Amino acid sequence: MAEETVMWSGSSGKKYKYWVYLIGTSFKDAPGNYIFAKETSPGHWKPIYIGETDSLLNRLSEHEKMRCVKRHRGKHVHVHIAPSDNETRRSEESDLLAKWDTPCNKE
Repeated sequence: MAEETVMWSGSSGKKYKYWVYLIGTSFKDAPGNYIFAKETSPGHWKPIYIGETDSLLNRLSEHEKMRCVKRHRGKHVHVHIAPSDNETRRSEESDLLAKWDTPCNKE
């Protein structure tokens, strides 16, 4: 997939560009932010879990929230490769979590 992008906005109003992939896609060992999501209608998304990691390869290959994501019918992962520092990735994650209701971040 990965030709499609989505702009997610945070509570601050800042917008973040994410690439859309099917869950199960392999990623390189790179830092980034990610959103497990379900498509509610063509081009419209509901976030199910929002996270950040220093290794997309390790984090997304066997995510501990996958059962929750599947239960909420998530089929996609939106990825923003962010080679910046941990603080910047965590700030983006916090900004997004402050705006969106993500059931699997609460379980």
